[in-house]
Amino acid sequence: MKLLALDTSSEGCSAALFVDGEVIEKFEIAPRGHTRLLMPMIRTLLAESGYKPEDLDALAFACGPGSFTGVRIATGVVQGLAWGLDLPVISVSSLETVALGAIETMQVSDGEGVAVAFDARMSELYWACFSNRSGLPELLGEERVCPPSGVALVSGIADWVGAGQGWVFRGSMPDDVSGRINSVDETLVPRAGWVARLAAVKFNQGLAVPAEQAQPVYVRDEVTWKKLPGRD
Repeated sequence: MKLLALDTSSEGCSAALFVDGEVIEKFEIAPRGHTRLLMPMIRTLLAESGYKPEDLDALAFACGPGSFTGVRIATGVVQGLAWGLDLPVISVSSLETVALGAIETMQVSDGEGVAVAFDARMSELYWACFSNRSGLPELLGEERVCPPSGVALVSGIADWVGAGQGWVFRGSMPDDVSGRINSVDETLVPRAGWVARLAAVKFNQGLAVPAEQAQPVYVRDEVTWKKLPGRD
């Protein structure tokens, strides 16, 4: 299977090529460089691997939540490629992507919990809880947006780690959340390599959709957002 994955949902910009279980990735921290960097990354990946766009079986992208502008960039590129190449698309949660990153980099044990937090601006966090199920993140409950004081862990899991840049607000979280976290990695941001690995699993589960159904996920109430023009 050959799958191209994209992520521009945070300050990181990345593209990754998944080929039969192996992943090649281009990644750069570039808060305002997504539009400039993404297409060259895609072309370089394909050129270095020796594949053409027509060789791909599917496309994938981190659909959010995250930067509104960034999420729209990846959505537009993946939709354009999918329409042009007549390929299916797999949408992957940006929060789930970081949960996989935590599992792979933080030595998260099977059954242990991963609480992922992104800075959602306006004094709020994007928040989701996952458990490690045989090396893959399983969402517990729902993804949500709330103030740091409103986050909560899911019952039934004893050991937790925290992942994502939203954990810089740990001091504003309830004591029964911050006090139960064994370790935190505030540096983890979504990466296309993790998107690709999750997308391959979802593709095999029949979760690919046509281009027009590949939509961004904002989580935040869009009506509320429109009251604050110019914010990203």
